[in-house]
Amino acid sequence: MEEVWVAGAAMNKFGKMSDTGREAAAKVSLEAIRAAGLEPKDIEYTFVSNCFGVAERQAHVGPLINTSLGIPDVPSATIESACSSSSAALHEAYVHVAGGFLNAALVVGVEKLSHMETLSATSYFAMGADYAFEARNGATFPGLYATLASAHMQKYGTKPEELGAVAVKNHQNASGNPHAHFQKPITIETYLNSAPIAWPLKLYDCCPFSDGAAAVVVVNPAKYRRDIPGTSAVIRASARAGSIAALQDRPDLTALPAARTAGEKAFKQAKVTPKDIDFSEVHDCFTIAEVLAMEDLGFYPKGKAAPAAREGQSAVDGSTPINVSGGLKAKGHPVSATGAAQVVEVFEQFNGHAGKRQVKDPQWALCHNVGATGGSCSVHIFEKK
Repeated sequence: MEEVWVAGAAMNKFGKMSDTGREAAAKVSLEAIRAAGLEPKDIEYTFVSNCFGVAERQAHVGPLINTSLGIPDVPSATIESACSSSSAALHEAYVHVAGGFLNAALVVGVEKLSHMETLSATSYFAMGADYAFEARNGATFPGLYATLASAHMQKYGTKPEELGAVAVKNHQNASGNPHAHFQKPITIETYLNSAPIAWPLKLYDCCPFSDGAAAVVVVNPAKYRRDIPGTSAVIRASARAGSIAALQDRPDLTALPAARTAGEKAFKQAKVTPKDIDFSEVHDCFTIAEVLAMEDLGFYPKGKAAPAAREGQSAVDGSTPINVSGGLKAKGHPVSATGAAQVVEVFEQFNGHAGKRQVKDPQWALCHNVGATGGSCSVHIFEKK
């Protein structure tokens, strides 16, 4: 297999954007290509994620993005895996470059839903769940993750203040991230006094609907090493796994099996352990999701991640930095752009461009991206080069 590098990455500010999805995707794609020291003509394949493009009455967006980049003859493929779509797209790009089929590929994820009213947008999100048995019967993602949270609380004694520590930490991190949807810190009192959404989850347990776009350029360094400015991120592991989609069929509601399996595969592939990872970007669509990720990936034993968050261990300067970007919780969650945006954070951290949220001399990083309530999961591990 060929070595695979992330040579360039870029994203726009998450939140509400005036650009259309295709415009935003083309802009961040060009920025990522230029950051890699390449030109659009060097891209041999585009892997696009855009779950809810139909909200803009636009599917098949890949050829439109490539046309905007001036490379209409380059093939594109749309990759859908709910909230983990652009991480799944990165996996496909990795396989093609590692297998010697491509020398340079573009991964881009984009989503725009802010022009829709909340009920319609929520209905689109619910399509990632089991519609027949969950969404059609009134289950929403806040409700489904609330089920996971209540199960974790019952089994391990997890406390609201511990979930609140996750929210406070991620809002603090996002306050130093110019890409973030929310850039204002909150206090634990603000968290505890926020409105209930689905017990035990409160308003500040939940990530926002966000518009946004993010792009990553992966290359075979044997072809492009001398053209790449700055520091690259070598993809040492690219692993994916699935699990039972609907919660009612799972034997355990205190873990996401796909995350555990993908994590085990990734650590084995990269030949490292959780102790080697300097920081991680994990899928925290709700605060409980960050806690589950920390345990599923082996950073903490079951029941120990929430207390560790309250003790500050997952802070930027803690022993196990988690979601230094602000995570989905505060950076934002434009579904199909989220996985690629996690890699943007890795790229910026490795290049020392993270400002107040900079981790000290990071050499290894992990990205964990979940689809829906864990029906799919991607885990990537990166080494600084």
